[in-house]
Amino acid sequence: MTRTLILSITATALLATAAVAQTPVTLTMGGAARMAVERTAGPEAARLRRDQAAQRVRQQKASFLPNVGAVASDGERTFNSASFGISFADPATGKSMFDPNGQVLGPVKTWDLRGSLQQSLLNPSAFARLRAAEASHDASAQQANSVAQQAAAAAAAAYVRAAHAEALLAALSADSSLAADLLGIARAQLDAGVGVALDVTRAQAQLSVTHSQLIAARAERDRNQISLARAAGLPLGTTIALADSLPAAAVTELPDATAAMRTASASRADLAAANAEALAAERSLQAARADALPALSLYVDQGVTGKATQHMLSTYTWGLQLSVPVFDGFRRTSRNDEARLAVRQADVQRRDLEEQVAADVSSALLDLKAASELLVASEERVSLAGQELSQARDRFSAGVTGNADVITAQLALNAARTQAIDARASLQLARVSLARAQGTITDLP
Repeated sequence: MTRTLILSITATALLATAAVAQTPVTLTMGGAARMAVERTAGPEAARLRRDQAAQRVRQQKASFLPNVGAVASDGERTFNSASFGISFADPATGKSMFDPNGQVLGPVKTWDLRGSLQQSLLNPSAFARLRAAEASHDASAQQANSVAQQAAAAAAAAYVRAAHAEALLAALSADSSLAADLLGIARAQLDAGVGVALDVTRAQAQLSVTHSQLIAARAERDRNQISLARAAGLPLGTTIALADSLPAAAVTELPDATAAMRTASASRADLAAANAEALAAERSLQAARADALPALSLYVDQGVTGKATQHMLSTYTWGLQLSVPVFDGFRRTSRNDEARLAVRQADVQRRDLEEQVAADVSSALLDLKAASELLVASEERVSLAGQELSQARDRFSAGVTGNADVITAQLALNAARTQAIDARASLQLARVSLARAQGTITDLP
C-alpha cells in the first residue's frame, strides 16, 4: 500500500512538472531583452562585482572610524637586572643590590587587562583613497549596466532569429500545401485522361523537396528556440511563444542622426563606464600623491595590571602622533608613475569608445535604411511571383500546359518569400543594432 502511494505521488509530481515545462512563455522582443538583464549570468556577475566595489568603499571608510581593541593576558616573565639601566644601590651602604653585570629576576606573574583606541584626526591619504574607491564603485556600476545592455542586445537578436525561423517555417508550410494541391490536380487530370504521368512525377518530386525543406525548417526553429531560451535566461526546454512577428512595413522616416548621437552619448552604459573609469584613474593618481602627506592621529591605551587580580593598578598611555613619510625606497614615486600611466590609458580608451559609438550609430542608421529599401523591393517581388504562380496554376488547371511552369513559378515564389523574410529580419536586426548603439535596448516594446 505504501509503495503504491509513493508511486502515485511520484507520478503526480512528474506529470505536474511536465505540465509546467510545457506551459509556453510568451515573450516580446523587449521582454526577452529585459529578461536577459535579470536572469542571465553575465549581468548577475557584473552586479556582484559592483557590490564587491561597494564593500571596498566601506573598507576605506573604516580609516575614519576609531580603532578599538581589548587585550587580556596572564603570564610570567623574568628580567635581567642590568637591562633596566638603574644601579639599585642601597642608600645606606652604597652597595648595589644586584650583580653589576646583571642577574635574572623573577619569574614574576603578571595579570594585564587593557583597552586601546586609535582615531585618525587628519589623513589626506585615506581621504584620497576613499574618493578613489567611490569612483571605482561608480565605474563598476556603469560597467554592470554595460554588461546588461550587451546581454539585452544578444537576447533581442536571438528573438529576431527565432522569429525569422518561425516565418520561414510558415512559408514552407504554405509551399507544402501548394505542392500537395498540385499533386492532387495532376492525379485528377491523369485519371480524367487529360494529363500525363510526367506531371504527376514532377508534382511528387516537388512535394518531396518541400517536405525535406520543412523538416530542416522545423529543426532550425527548435534550435533558435533553444538559443532564445539561453539568451533570455530561461530553462532549457521551455516552450516560447513569440508575441511579435517580423514586420512587413518598411521604415518610412529614418531617425535624425544628430538626435541619435545625443541619445547614445546620454544612454550608452559602456561610455558612462569609460568616463567613470577615467575619473577613477584620476582619483587613484590623487591618492598616490597623497601618500606623501603627513597624517595626524590620537592614541589611547588604558588598563589595569598587577601580580594578582586582588592588587591591580590602573596604567595608561595616550598622545598625539604625527606621521611624516620621508623615504620608502621610491615606492611612492613608482605608484605615482603607474597611476599617471593608468590615467593616460583610460583617456585613450574613452576617446576610442566615443569614436566607436559614433561609428555604431552611423552604421545602424545605414543598415536601417538599406533594410527598409530591400524590404520594399522584396515585397514587390513576392507580389509579382504570386501573380505568376496564380496564372501558371490557372493554365495548368485548364489543361493548357503541363505543371513545369507551375513548379518553376512555385520555386520563384518560394525564393521571393525567403528573400522577403530575410529582409524583414534584417530590418528588425537593424532596429536592434540602432537601439544597442543608442543604449536604449531595454526600452524596446
